[in-house]
This record gives sequence, structure tokens and C-alpha cells, in this order.
Amino acid sequence: MKTLKTEIRDGMHIDWDAEIQMDDGLVLRADVFRPPGEGRWPVILSYGPYAKGLSFQEGYSTCWEIMVARFPDVAAGSSNKYQSWEVCDPEKWVPDGYVVIRVDSRGAGRSPGFINHFAPRETRDIAECIEWAAVQPWSTGKIGMSGISYFAMNQWHVAGLQPPHLAAICVWEGLSDSYRDANYHGGIMNTMPRNWWDMQIKHVQHGWGDRGARSVVTGELVAGPETLSDEQLVANRSDYNYDITSHPFDDAFHFDRSAKFDKIRVPLLSSGNWGGQGLHTRGNVEGFLRAASKDKWLEMHGDAHWSLYYTDYGIALQKRFFAHFLKGENNGWEREPRVQLNIRHPGERFELRMENEWPLKRTQWTRFYLDPDGMRLSQQPPQQARSVSYEGFGDGLTFLSDPMPQPTEITGPSAAKLFVASETADADLFLVLRVFSPEMKELTFVGALDPHTPVQQGWLRASQRKLVPELSTFYRPYHAHDDSQPLTPGQAYECDVEILPTSIVVPTGWRIGLSVRGRDYVYPGASGGRLSNMKNEFTGCGPFLHDDPDNRPAAVFGRSVTLHMSAQQPSHIVLPIIPQTL
Repeated sequence: MKTLKTEIRDGMHIDWDAEIQMDDGLVLRADVFRPPGEGRWPVILSYGPYAKGLSFQEGYSTCWEIMVARFPDVAAGSSNKYQSWEVCDPEKWVPDGYVVIRVDSRGAGRSPGFINHFAPRETRDIAECIEWAAVQPWSTGKIGMSGISYFAMNQWHVAGLQPPHLAAICVWEGLSDSYRDANYHGGIMNTMPRNWWDMQIKHVQHGWGDRGARSVVTGELVAGPETLSDEQLVANRSDYNYDITSHPFDDAFHFDRSAKFDKIRVPLLSSGNWGGQGLHTRGNVEGFLRAASKDKWLEMHGDAHWSLYYTDYGIALQKRFFAHFLKGENNGWEREPRVQLNIRHPGERFELRMENEWPLKRTQWTRFYLDPDGMRLSQQPPQQARSVSYEGFGDGLTFLSDPMPQPTEITGPSAAKLFVASETADADLFLVLRVFSPEMKELTFVGALDPHTPVQQGWLRASQRKLVPELSTFYRPYHAHDDSQPLTPGQAYECDVEILPTSIVVPTGWRIGLSVRGRDYVYPGASGGRLSNMKNEFTGCGPFLHDDPDNRPAAVFGRSVTLHMSAQQPSHIVLPIIPQTL
């Protein structure tokens, strides 16, 4: 095994820039952290574009500061010199008898090549890295994958290739559907990916070299060793923004970059975030439900996107899972309930509860009807035909329930059925599930990224209302997104809108609200601030905005939208009410 340098430090044998040759001759570079001395150990592998040598503290300073302030246990028990963005800390894994491998993906960090995010070539690279790790003299041949976001998403992909030595995956907050989870929410383009590339990828592309950072541990250039010209860098990467904007429907481009659920057979732990609206929540739940794996578990939590993975809670959960499937430990994991939920309460309070399925069998699916008389959410449909309108780029309409007569738990997926007419050939629907105190103060949460995240959201472009019947249920519609069916202006159309899974216990006297808007949710209170790795100020949706003027021209989407409500056109939302246990 050829490496830049091998050394023993901080209780670990470290191979810097170990070379892994791909089937096309390209050499990727990885850092390998393993227990010192002779032996064979199972492997935790990650593969991604963020530069393995860039420290968490330097590359993502505000995220690190927020995390350790809220969760001091993250920094405890480690020198934190080897902390990197969204991958495990080797100082907390190697002493337990694991090898930790971090691979810089093709074209990123210390690995040369052409960047083409999530493309089939990248997935094959991961499979080859897994098989390389399996035959090293320090490996037992049992390979697990772990990591957050990018390092989780590509686990869904490579698991579909079924590499022989992939023994388990821990998908922590990772989307599984390129179109629906990330790039087009309900058919509406999400501008976050283009900003993500500018803020998190460009400055760690291989060849950024001496314009970028150096490793605080080795002193080597994290995106080197060579420094390439701007022209060379452009030639070595796909145009990610063009790729997305030129594929507005769910076509082969998105299929190639999405999970093949029927081919995923490996044991998996899918760990999602209630507040991951706009990126990962849906993917973790869909992955758990649809993967063909016999051994699969779902865990759902709250708080910031990167935090829980690094905490004692997150590490203990991962270690029990991996100890069973990588080490063969008889630790009772196989008897663990298949669903572990952190049930949300106001005030950032969570109650851990074990369940056996998703959605919960005891769910009372409850319809709340939109009633313009008093702008109410009523449990009875209106008897007279009514309609109410709002401006296409406006804040829309909010319908409120009566005060809850007792604590009311909403846990699961939701869906709205709306009868919609537009002045034009289309309309974009932005739905926000909300909760208000008796004083009508809105309840928000520390979300995956935005500190003022609403209870949940859903989106739909009305011209893409077509459903896939075999994948749809009344509580989770599944849209084809394969063509456009323009509206006839003034005519009402039935639109089913998926609202992402959530959990909240609504206290007695509080109200449930549903807003139907023409633009992204905006938190009515103070600013959510900024993160060093994000472009925009946070105003309720974090970076997940739908404000591209080419995708949403005012002439089409800025005109009046009308909601119709009657016994024949019962616009409503279906909520998953969980009965109280005595």
C-alpha cells in the first residue's frame, strides 16, 4: 500500500494519502486510521468531496461552535485534531477496535479526476474502495459505511451495487431521491444545490492547491498537492447548476443519482431529522420503507443537521449497530424495535420512544377541512361552495383549528388535498404545517439548519400534480414528475400535496395551522443568522429556497390563485393523530 506518510500518533496508526487505484487507472487518496500493532479489524469507510484533511473547526467554524456549545460531549474525550465535516472522529472509534477510512472522492481534496457528483462512476468508485479495504492485511473484510449528508446519500447508491464486502450502512440524514428530496421539491426548483457547490465544493476541488487550506495535522494542502489554473479546474468538473436546471423532470439524470431500493439488501440504520426540511427527512424515511433489506431500522431525532451524529447518544447508537453486524457481537441489537422516535414537544424537549413500524399502526388519520368562514380548519367539510384567493407570490392564507381540548400528538406523514384554480397555466403551492400557542405565538424549532423551523412543509407545482397510483397512499401521495399538465385558467384542479413526516405534541389549548402560500415560509420573528458555509441569511427555511426567477417567472406564478371548498370539493389536510396511552 503506497502512502504519503505512515506514523503512530494519539494512539492510532495513521496512513496518510493511501492510494486506491480504480478500474480506469485513476488513483484516489484516503487516510487510514487503525489500531497500532498487528491485527485485523472491521472498517468504517466514508467517501466524499469535502477534503479529508480540512478540519471541521476551520472549514465549518460556526457549525462547530454551535454544536459544542449545545452538546459539550462532542468535544469531550478527544483531542479533536482529526474532526472533519460530517464523518466520524477516529479518536472515538479506533480505540474500540475499528479501522476508520476517509476517501477523498474523485476530483476533490487530494484525489485527482473529474467531479461529477453522485454519477454512476462515483458510485462504482465507492464499491471499489470497499473491496480494496476488504483485502488489506489489517482488515477483517467486514466493511461498514457511516457519515452524514453526502457521506450518507452515496451509501444508498453503493448499497444498490451490492459490493460483496459491504456488511452494514449507517445513513445519517441522507436523501435517497435526487429529484424529490433535493433538486425539485414537488416540481419546484430548490436553489440550495447551486449555492452548496459555490460554498462547500469549489474551494476544495482537487487542484485548488495553495489557494486553499492546509491540514492542521500534516501541513499538507487539503486540495492539492498541485495547484491548477481556473481553466483546468473548470475542465475537471461537471457544471452542476446546468445539470440541475436542464433536467426539470424526473428523468435518467435523476434516476442515475437516486437509490435503487429494490437492490438494497445490506443491514441498514437510517437516521433522520424531523427538521431536515428541504433535503434529508423524506429520504431517510423513504429509504427505510422501500429498501429490500431484511435487517433495517429507522431512528428520528431533532436539532441541528450535524450535531446528534457526534454526540454520546449518536455514537452509542451507531456502535451498537456496527458491533452487531461488523463484529458479530451478541449485543441484542437484532431484538431492537425497528423504529426509534424522539417525539418532539415545545421547548426543544424530546421523548425517546420505541415503535415497531412506520407509520404507526395505531395512527388515527384525521381530516381537517379548509373552511373560509373564519379561516378555520374544521373536522366537518363546508356545506356551501366557497372560494378564497391569494396572490401567487404572496404570503397566502392560514387556516386554524379550534384549541386542542387535550394534548394531541401528530407523528407521521401528512397530505393535503386542495382544489386549486389559477389565473394562469400553473401555480406553485407552498404548504406549511404550523402550531400556535393560546397567545397566537408560533411554535418553531431548531431545525437541521434554520433555528426557526416550522413544524413541517410540503410543496407542489400544480402542473405536475400527476400521481403514480401504485406508490401513492392517501397520507403520502407520490408524484410522477415526468411531464407538465398545464392548467386551464380559472378551472379548478384536484392537487394532492405531500407534507413531510413530522412529530409534535400539541399542548392543550394550542392550535394547529395550515398555511397555503405562494412563496417560501418566512419566520415572523428575528433573523436566524448565517452559517459560514451557507450564502443566505436564515429566515425560516435555511438555505432551501425556491426563488429562481427563471424557474418561477412572475407572469406564470405571480398571479392570483384560488382555493375551492365545498362538499364536492373538500379541500383538506390529513394528519396522523396518535392516541394517548393511559
